[in-house]
Amino acid sequence: MSNEVMIVRIYIHETEHGRRTNLMDEIVNLLHDQQRVRGVTVFRGIVGFGASGAVHAADALRITVDLPLVIEFFDTPEVAEAAMELLNAIVPAGHMIYWNANCRTLT
Repeated sequence: MSNEVMIVRIYIHETEHGRRTNLMDEIVNLLHDQQRVRGVTVFRGIVGFGASGAVHAADALRITVDLPLVIEFFDTPEVAEAAMELLNAIVPAGHMIYWNANCRTLT
């Protein structure tokens, strides 16, 4: 048996700041404390670039490290959409994508 879910993926950099703290922390706290989504995973990339074309990479030649982060969560479409509404205020435009999927449940 399957249940419909929505998967949301957010692309940011580890040095981005939110309103009060690190943006990643604000996003994770919002998803955990306010929305209580099923789960959140944060992936730390070793290299990446965005619209600016600036490459962010982890290597010995770089003095500062500002690696890409991907924050991903899923829940029912209703919960995920409510979370995205709140996230719109803090996530940069064009950095959040989503799609519908099926979640296999145990019988």
